[in-house]
Amino acid sequence: MKSISGKDLCRILEKKGWQLKNIHGSHHVYMTAGRKERISVPVHGNKDLKIGLLKAVMKIAGINEDEL
Repeated sequence: MKSISGKDLCRILEKKGWQLKNIHGSHHVYMTAGRKERISVPVHGNKDLKIGLLKAVMKIAGINEDEL
């Protein structure tokens, strides 16, 4: 699986219709209308996200590996 940074994941989420609701420290919190899930993405410069976190966010947001 391709590894990406928090900044890149934020861009992908915004393209999929998720909206940035809050920034708490280095964590960006995204929500979308009609769903009660929240996605928190740690943005630490260009540091890559860990695979487990990336897979969990992809599952919630409905992102395919091809879209990375």
